[in-house]
Amino acid sequence: MTTEKLDIMKTIREGVSYGIKNFFPLFLMVILYFLTFWIPYLNVGTSIGLYKAVISIGRGETVDPLSIFNKDNFKNLGNLFLLMGFISIGTLAAAAFLFLPAIVISIAWGFAIYFLIDKHVSPLKALLLSYDSTFGNKWRIFFLNLLCGVIIGAVTGLFTAIPKVGPFIAVIFLFLAIAIVVAIDGVAYDFFSKKADVILAERRAQECACPAPEAAPAEDAAPAE
Repeated sequence: MTTEKLDIMKTIREGVSYGIKNFFPLFLMVILYFLTFWIPYLNVGTSIGLYKAVISIGRGETVDPLSIFNKDNFKNLGNLFLLMGFISIGTLAAAAFLFLPAIVISIAWGFAIYFLIDKHVSPLKALLLSYDSTFGNKWRIFFLNLLCGVIIGAVTGLFTAIPKVGPFIAVIFLFLAIAIVVAIDGVAYDFFSKKADVILAERRAQECACPAPEAAPAEDAAPAE
């Protein structure tokens, strides 16, 4: 069985295209997120709102910048923190094996929070679903993130080198770049969300395919009177 591969360049192109078309809502959402991230408890809701925005982008929907403040973002916090605890402990345990397994497992579980929110599964099922849906694509995800990071870092460095106004321009560019990366994450999520839907459908089919009950042995015919 072949595994469909994530097209890195296509993902970047589609993410940049979405980011340009929806520039102002994305940019405003990023600004609002960073302005409120330092506020305790509220930052939990805005972080969940940002995850939901990525999910919405994957569906091709227009992002509402104020959606990061929705009260619904605070629902199911227990499962969210439980999932984050599993991820932290698992990644820390993997780091004991010279860090490479930690990198792999962090990539494999990278969509677990999205699946917890979007697919309404338990924390453990979200981890398994993320691991299975990223099978065969972990290094592609790594290089996608690496490529985005290198480009953003290089351009930010160039702007910083400009005398006087350079740091200011670099900060503005950084916020713009984060908005584009959010859009790229949304495109990537759409790819793995579809794979996750297939996996969930297969699992439901297996659970429903119960073996037919064995036929009861025929009773001896009653003697004729």
